[in-house]
Amino acid sequence: MKVILQQDVKGQGKRGQMVEVSDGYARNFLLPRKLAVEATADHVNTMKMNDKANAERIAREKAQAEATAEQLKDLKIIINAKGGGNGRLFGAVTSDEISKALMQQHKISIDKRKIVQDDPIKNVGTYTLKAKLGYEITGILNLEVREA
Repeated sequence: MKVILQQDVKGQGKRGQMVEVSDGYARNFLLPRKLAVEATADHVNTMKMNDKANAERIAREKAQAEATAEQLKDLKIIINAKGGGNGRLFGAVTSDEISKALMQQHKISIDKRKIVQDDPIKNVGTYTLKAKLGYEITGILNLEVREA
């Protein structure tokens, strides 16, 4: 019997896939637990429409991530942090501060968890950071830290 999986089923497949299973397995396990629906013409069409909508959503998000990466390349973020002289800062510049500064200065929203810092920023200077924008697209952030 062909069924369309509604959830991931170990050993059978992922959500949204159409798989061939034995009649008893489908009737006694998958269908009563709402893990799958029978592959009727209506359900197959619905599955295809969902796949198409999902592909369009992914393409739209990928294009948006590429556009954001292109914008970030030319921008410079300036952060004023408290310092103790000699170019050292009190504490470190966090990803949250960088994200907020990017929103305030350039109106671009990037989640703080997507900003990658190899080492903590504890000194005044210019830094180049990466931002993971999704779909294996990374943007480059140019950051200048000044002592306040």
